[in-house]
Amino acid sequence: MSKHILRSTMLDVLLRIDAGGFSHLLIDHEIKAKHIDPKDEALLTEVVYGTVQRKLTLDYAVSHFAKQPDKLKPWVRALLRMSMYQMVYLDRVPDHAVIHEAVEIAKERGHKGIASLVNGVLRSVQREGIPSASNIADPVKRLSIETSHPEWLVKRWIEQYGQETARRMCESNLVKKPLAVRVQPLRISREEAIRRLKEEGYETSESLLSEQGIIIEKGNVLRSELFKKGMLTVQDQSSMLVAEMLDLEPGYTVLDACSAPGGKTTHIAEKMHDEGTVCAFDIHEKKAKLVTRKAEELGLSIIEAKGYDARKLGEQFADETFDRILVDAPCSGLGVARGKPDIKYSKREEDIYSLAQIQATILSSVAPLLKKTGKMVYSTCTVDKTENEEVVRRFLTDHPDYQLDESFFDELPAVLQGSPGLSQYGLQLFPQTLDTDGFFLVRFVRKAGSVNN
Repeated sequence: MSKHILRSTMLDVLLRIDAGGFSHLLIDHEIKAKHIDPKDEALLTEVVYGTVQRKLTLDYAVSHFAKQPDKLKPWVRALLRMSMYQMVYLDRVPDHAVIHEAVEIAKERGHKGIASLVNGVLRSVQREGIPSASNIADPVKRLSIETSHPEWLVKRWIEQYGQETARRMCESNLVKKPLAVRVQPLRISREEAIRRLKEEGYETSESLLSEQGIIIEKGNVLRSELFKKGMLTVQDQSSMLVAEMLDLEPGYTVLDACSAPGGKTTHIAEKMHDEGTVCAFDIHEKKAKLVTRKAEELGLSIIEAKGYDARKLGEQFADETFDRILVDAPCSGLGVARGKPDIKYSKREEDIYSLAQIQATILSSVAPLLKKTGKMVYSTCTVDKTENEEVVRRFLTDHPDYQLDESFFDELPAVLQGSPGLSQYGLQLFPQTLDTDGFFLVRFVRKAGSVNN
């Protein structure tokens, strides 16, 4: 693929993301549809993700150098962003080549005047670099521009966690985290997987959060033989912690109330040695089928996945049916902004409150389905107290027959003992804690002698 076509493709993807598309899905679609070779695939992925990741910083630079930034057409702004990103944050392509391609695309899609504007702005960036935000007096706005997070989100994180934690979280979201995979232990041990990956040229280390986890330090593991043969599953370490903390045994009956796309569901089945029953649900039938497909790929037979609203599962099951329940609730997803940077811009503050209501409703709906001796884990991939600690506090207030399982805190991996994210309501993992996604989880049990409400 020529560099010109590749950059035009990058621009098209960026425009579709700005229109509301999901970055990871759009990139994947372009790579497959246009049969992009691995070398170009890496550049496409880097430029698109990086441009979205740094969007507010790059827009600040556009406003500084362009005479009438508010009148720029969306495609021109996106072209300037992606070109600046390559010039400022990447070393792979010389500035003159980036500028030349940008001007050619501007001529092709616009006219001579736009090409001249693009050339002028990018030449200024080449001479001066992007402007510093250090002269912005407001600390919230300054951090917003420096780390490309919306002001409302920065303000919220500072209020909830303090200036230093908020800054470190924002800065961590700009850095690519290492990919983690989980071994299918019924097919291969972690030790054997690491040995074989090393033979294939990968550099790895063991996860400290799951005995099945492997961190890929170097190499595209999706091309490995082990991945192709269904011996590995891509899953962030924080997500692996969920099944580890469910305290599972073979033969259990387990409910995964919000299961798609199936990473945690299949991990549960693996921890149960594929013995027992895992009832997995998603509100969308199509997504439930993804769980079934994932189970088939991994050779797991005990997962029964269906489309159904988790808030209505009491219509499907009798009280005290399940030994274990997982509510990995729908959430704002702000903990995964490192890998899906468009989340930072697509979410609104009001979304957090409406999601917290859904989370509380799901927990209340499935709580009666837990056996008296059972355990229930609540988790989200976000870093907001309203969706996490506040939901837990509300659940405990509304369900006096439940309490936090104190042994949860004792059973956490050693590396998390004393974690800055530990509170009386559970564990909040920040992206900077162990280089994982931002993630929250806690475990509930019934109080001794309690009766169903």
